Amino acid sequence: MELIKSLILFSSAFIGGLSVFFVQKGSNRRLKLILSFSGAYLFAICALHLMPEVYESHNPLVGVFVLVGFAFQIILEQFSEGVEHGHIHVHQHHHGPAFPYGLMISLCLHAFLEALPLASSAAQNELLFGIAIHHIPAAFALGSILLQSHVSKQKTIVMLVLFAIMSPMGFILSQNLGPATSGVLSQYFDYIMAVVIGIFLHISTTILFEASEDHKFNFYKTIAIFLGAGIAISLFFSQQGAHSH
Repeated sequence: MELIKSLILFSSAFIGGLSVFFVQKGSNRRLKLILSFSGAYLFAICALHLMPEVYESHNPLVGVFVLVGFAFQIILEQFSEGVEHGHIHVHQHHHGPAFPYGLMISLCLHAFLEALPLASSAAQNELLFGIAIHHIPAAFALGSILLQSHVSKQKTIVMLVLFAIMSPMGFILSQNLGPATSGVLSQYFDYIMAVVIGIFLHISTTILFEASEDHKFNFYKTIAIFLGAGIAISLFFSQQGAHSH
């Protein structure tokens, strides 16, 4: 089962990145709608599953680490420049576009960290879906930046593979650090979860409150947001109903 989930995480990012070679530029709006859907879904998962679980420990420092995660994502975005939100920026050197090393490192770290909560059994499948959907536009934006930076197609594919394996690596690590394990680091799992929750809260709220291009697009974005949140809420109540029987 862990192998299937790892493959889902990998394939969503890798295929999302590869689509940059085939999808027309006019599809950016569709990608932004996917982002809006995933942002609302992740926010709802945080509120319904992740935050209640991590606060069950009654550790007063959990809230501090949520804020640390929120601030850490702000720092990461100084290097990624919002690729997690589907933003595409290419910087020019005096010799031409430069390879975005800071972007690659920050984006890979983000992908690795966001898979750590998957050790939480209560919301594992729901969160897996949210992360996989979120990866599609992020990987597409990454691929676009690499190509616009005149990185070769072969090297772009290698970089997309590197990005795509980050979440499966985080998921595998989470299986060994989770509450069910007896490892030394498992005692710090609540803190790790809290940091990732802070990251999710920053990502999702930035996506949700980002200014839209026009009123018509804003209408579709609103539908995508309510759809994402609605699915998360319906899954939550169906899970609660299953537990009550």
